[in-house]
Parts: sequence; C-alpha cells; structure tokens
Amino acid sequence: MNKPEEIELLAGVQEIIESEIQAIRNIPLNSSLVEATDMIFQRVHTQNGKLVVTGVGKAGEIGQNIATTFSSTGTPSTFLHPLEAVHGNIGMLQDQDILLALSNSGRTREIVELLPVAKRLVPNLPVICITGFDDSPLADLSDVALSTGRPEEVCLLGLTPTTSTTVMTVLGDVLVYLMMKKIGFTRDEYGKRHHGGYLGSLARGTGY
Repeated sequence: MNKPEEIELLAGVQEIIESEIQAIRNIPLNSSLVEATDMIFQRVHTQNGKLVVTGVGKAGEIGQNIATTFSSTGTPSTFLHPLEAVHGNIGMLQDQDILLALSNSGRTREIVELLPVAKRLVPNLPVICITGFDDSPLADLSDVALSTGRPEEVCLLGLTPTTSTTVMTVLGDVLVYLMMKKIGFTRDEYGKRHHGGYLGSLARGTGY
C-alpha cells in the first residue's frame, strides 16, 4: 500500500498526465492540416523535392524526430539546424523543397532570421510552421501556420518546454499519418526502408 506522501505525489503526477492529454485534445483541427499535407505532397511527391524540417532547442529535437519519421514512411525528409544553416548547410535547399519550421513562441530568433535567408536562396520556397502563437513573426512569414493551441507547460516554473513539445510531436504524427494515407504507403514499402530491427522484421513478416 502506498504511503500518504506517495499517494499525494502520484495524484500530482496524474494531474500532469491529464493536463497533457487535455492539451492534445485542444489542438485546433482545421483545413490548415489538409493544406499543409497537400503542399508537402506537391513538392515532394509530384516535384521530387524533399521536406526540410528546422527548429532549435527542444523544438529542434522534435523536428529531428518528425524528419526521420517522414523519411521512414515514404516522404524524403531531412533536418536543417538553423545555426549550421547560416554557415553553409542551407545549401541543401533546392527549388522543389518545402520547409517545416518549429517554434512554440514563433519568435525564436534563429528560426525567424533563417526564413529570409532561405527565401533568398530559393525564392519560391513554401514554408509551413508549427507554433503556439498565430500572431507571431514566424506565423506571418509562413504560408501555412499549424497551431498547437498554445498549451500551458506542466513544468513547475511554467517555462521548460514540456506540454508544448508534446503537442508538437502529436502534430508531426498527424502530418505523417495524413501523408501516409495520401500516398497509399504500404507495409511492403515500409519494409524496404527498415532492413534491420524488430519493425523491419514485422513489416516483412519474417519474425524477429
């Protein structure tokens, strides 16, 4: 049996979990998700470009996960670190590409300053962003802004990216899901991209 202090602690943990669940439920569902999916499809699957994801800090780590998940499910994608971008790596951008930028505040200096630099190299580069602030500089610079619903962080200080990174991850998963449906991505195609590991063996039906 749990001690009284453990019961109180676990009750607090349950509140945190419920707060994160509610934040996911509060993600705005609108035509922007469909528009973003169509834009990625056109650039990557029709024009043979790639999805380039960018972000810094915790949002950057979420962005790396989104990029690798897209690549493993049939939509070529890569991650561009904004600091490395302005030191030459922005050269990976091509005319057919599309940029997905992540920033909870929509005011992250490295991200906001990156967009004009990217546009100088690829003037017709479409930009999608995931942000908590629809009225932010990043949203204004983007063709499509996907809102996280501006969740409150469950951090004791209300500062550390916690709930905001949860909803960013979910929005990334939603985009991946919508794209998989749009391109008719199959288990066989998944297996071709996962030669090793447990998931690869499941996709190919070879056991583990």
